[in-house]
Amino acid sequence: MNPKAIDRLFDRLGATYGAAWDRSLGVTPLLDAKSIWAHELQGFAQRLEAVVWALDQLPEHPPNVIQFRNLCRQAPTPVAPPLPEPKADPARLAAELAKLGDLRATVTAQPAGDMKAWARRLRAREVAGDRLSGFQRSAWRTALGAEA
Repeated sequence: MNPKAIDRLFDRLGATYGAAWDRSLGVTPLLDAKSIWAHELQGFAQRLEAVVWALDQLPEHPPNVIQFRNLCRQAPTPVAPPLPEPKADPARLAAELAKLGDLRATVTAQPAGDMKAWARRLRAREVAGDRLSGFQRSAWRTALGAEA
């Protein structure tokens, strides 16, 4: 990370933790500490939003550089906006529909029909003496309701 970013980070941590921040640095010369922090956080030079996120998640006590780096690693990955859906090519669409041929015409021309015919067949089987499972009996009775 660039020196200005490290300076701002140290200012923020100093303002947040006060004397506890100064004590956490110990006797290490400030330039050396900043150099180590810059080295450890260099992977976030192009992802400063992770550093900002980590600053919003600071623990109660001043973190060392490794703890802060690990906090930065926990930052959520930004989600790229979705690409717009491509427009359908009319020629290709017509070609694909032509492949369906008669099937498409048959399906669209058929009336909906009796949607409960299966239930009527099951009822007729039971009335005729066939043995149905409990589910089959329950299903046709539920489907036909008052008709049963």
